[in-house]
Amino acid sequence: MRVAFDTRGAGDPRGIGRYIRCLHEALLATAQDDDVVVETHRPRRVDVFHSPWIDGANVRAGVPQVVTLHDVVPLKRRSEYLRTGMRFRLRYLAVERAQRVICPTAAVAHDVVERLDVPLERISVIGEAPAPAMRPRPADEVAAVRERYGLPDEFLVWVGGMERPDPRKRVAELAATPRELPLVLVGPAREWAHALCDSTDAGAPLILTGHVSDDELAAIYTAAHALVFASDDEGFGLPTVEALACGTPVAACDVPALREVLDGRATLVPVDDLPALVAAAHAAARPAPAPPAWSWEDAARATWAVYREIAEVRPARPPRRPR
Repeated sequence: MRVAFDTRGAGDPRGIGRYIRCLHEALLATAQDDDVVVETHRPRRVDVFHSPWIDGANVRAGVPQVVTLHDVVPLKRRSEYLRTGMRFRLRYLAVERAQRVICPTAAVAHDVVERLDVPLERISVIGEAPAPAMRPRPADEVAAVRERYGLPDEFLVWVGGMERPDPRKRVAELAATPRELPLVLVGPAREWAHALCDSTDAGAPLILTGHVSDDELAAIYTAAHALVFASDDEGFGLPTVEALACGTPVAACDVPALREVLDGRATLVPVDDLPALVAAAHAAARPAPAPPAWSWEDAARATWAVYREIAEVRPARPPRRPR
């Protein structure tokens, strides 16, 4: 089987980039002898096209198409997410025409059925997993990241992209919530995020590291007292399972996807109570529960099964518009 896989988003420092990189590597590792994965967003002479992000979804793919939809937050919160131009509407149209939609959780699958014209039988729920680099790191690596980024002996950590404000992540609100321990924000950041260091007075320092490597991130997770995750809507919440894989406790808001993914492995608090979230993070203790027993190889094998199932299903031609 020849599969076209769109890897253009692999450089994205957010969870989407992690998904594309990890799934692509795992697809190559689990391919059978006659399987080929072609890195392209132009499906030609292939059996299946997979767009692992909505930006690559093709209205007229010409071959059976799989689209991974990580969430539908822009549709649920239109007033906060203004990606409502024609290009983005066409992407959602491409999702509706795809032979299969992959969602990371049943919570997202429910949202897709509710918000888009996609029946449940065309949706496959395939979970994500910590990258292989996410594991507890030895003392020398932890000491090295402490020195490199000026990290204190004890701190809370938050992980994600900060190139632009994302209302559901609530980074500014978390930074302003009173706390006893310093809060370390890890991820690529623009000026608005750096300004938080001067504009918030939460009783303990706020530290930004900027973008870090996977090895550094694993060491930061290992060093942290707990991961504090303030999102009020998530499709999967990959940093939470990454933290658990590094032995770090997790405190998060009680939203459907995180409840599903973490399944008792973290302390969940009401979405509207950030002080309780910070208090739960302060009270967290090691050892943290192990992450869910699901690997990227498991995800790849489930994805190959989707490819094989739809390979013979030719896409319907879109109806012609009357002249």
